Amino acid sequence: MQLQLAVDDLAARVGRPVLLEDHAQSVLAYSEQTGPLDDVRRDSILRRHTTREVRARYRAAGIFEARGPLRVPESPGVLPRVCVPVRHRDRLLGFLWLIDRPAMSGADLSLVSRSAAELALALLHDVLATGLSARREQAAVARVLAGDDPEAARILVDEGGFPPLPVTVLVVRGPQEVLTDGLLVARLKFPARHLVRGDHGVLVCAGPARAEEVPGLFAGSVVVGAGAPRPSLSSAAESYAEALHASLVASRVPGFAPLASWDSLGAYRMLASVPADAVHPGVVRLLTSPELVATLETYLDLAGSAVETAKALRLHRTSLYYRLQRVAELTGTNLRDGDDRLMLHLSLKLASLHGMR
Repeated sequence: MQLQLAVDDLAARVGRPVLLEDHAQSVLAYSEQTGPLDDVRRDSILRRHTTREVRARYRAAGIFEARGPLRVPESPGVLPRVCVPVRHRDRLLGFLWLIDRPAMSGADLSLVSRSAAELALALLHDVLATGLSARREQAAVARVLAGDDPEAARILVDEGGFPPLPVTVLVVRGPQEVLTDGLLVARLKFPARHLVRGDHGVLVCAGPARAEEVPGLFAGSVVVGAGAPRPSLSSAAESYAEALHASLVASRVPGFAPLASWDSLGAYRMLASVPADAVHPGVVRLLTSPELVATLETYLDLAGSAVETAKALRLHRTSLYYRLQRVAELTGTNLRDGDDRLMLHLSLKLASLHGMR
């Protein structure tokens, strides 16, 4: 259905019929056929593929080598055509065909070329979906990530060819326009299924996740969160929850990008389910002074050592003590009290996690 809608939309925009074939030159979708029509186009639609002779003729014309719109001149009984290869990163996935009478303008050729690039993502997903349609596969992945649905896991394994191995879920955050392309590239490199969900993409990986390779597969800057491995696809929802939290840490807390694994989160792992309103009111007040926040966080990270903090911040000891006194006044806490220091430390990390800093 997605391919059919895309073909119909393209035909409406260029004002002429469009036909889409796969890389084997079998017809996948076609628009309403208006205007000039020859026997080749008619047979393609009726039989869902062209004859061997016609395929050989167009192969000889160079359609498999083309990297952009290729004009195929008319021949006896055959109208002139434009063939636009559908490629993803130079992998040939199919062909868009348009009757070239009247001759297409440069603007229309550019429009069809852009549409071919968009169709390539849908075609690649269909190729990678193995025994399932892309839509059915994505529905099953969504149900697996929601948990408590063993039937969805069975569909992906029995019908979709997902290997019955331990799984690790990765969550990728980045510009929407690069997510789908990068996730499909990841699927070309290792066994995985994917889903795009609003502000993030998901990879459900079979066997070793090779998460360190993932950021480099995207055309833009992304961060990746990795959940802990689970023994089977039916428990992938637990790894997904961990990966989702790890990706937030990677995107908001300096030092974790571009890849944060659940096992590496330290205190941020314990804060996974703590809401933003748990941040101490004194820390909320302190956030208006970045200099004092940096001083306090360095002091707490260095176990309350004034000597090490002054050295790290390149401050005179007197200046450090003045800042720490201001912190105590603004937050209403006692920095000599262990419970107060712990509360301040956790509140600072929680504020980072919720994007308050």
